[in-house]
Amino acid sequence: MSTTQLLSLTQDLTIYHALEQKNKLLDALDSTDDLELDLLQVNQIDTAGLQLLILLKKEAQRTGKRLSIVAHSQSVRSVIDFCKLAAELGDPLVIPAAEAS
Repeated sequence: MSTTQLLSLTQDLTIYHALEQKNKLLDALDSTDDLELDLLQVNQIDTAGLQLLILLKKEAQRTGKRLSIVAHSQSVRSVIDFCKLAAELGDPLVIPAAEAS
């Protein structure tokens, strides 16, 4: 039985970091059957970043692994919402209480 691995990204999910992030994300998924992705510290995300998240989700599905995004920064939530990709990424967008009020 594998344990859940938590990966917290601190670098932006943009085209400028896409290749480095892609390798990091795929390596993390390869090393576990259950990956939790924390995006709370991601300040910027663009379409390259969205493509990486979708790629990671599809790779997890293809290999029978579980991937969940457990924390979203405001930037990540805004872009996912704007692009109407919440259903594609399949994880609930949790809005912290401080932002909801």
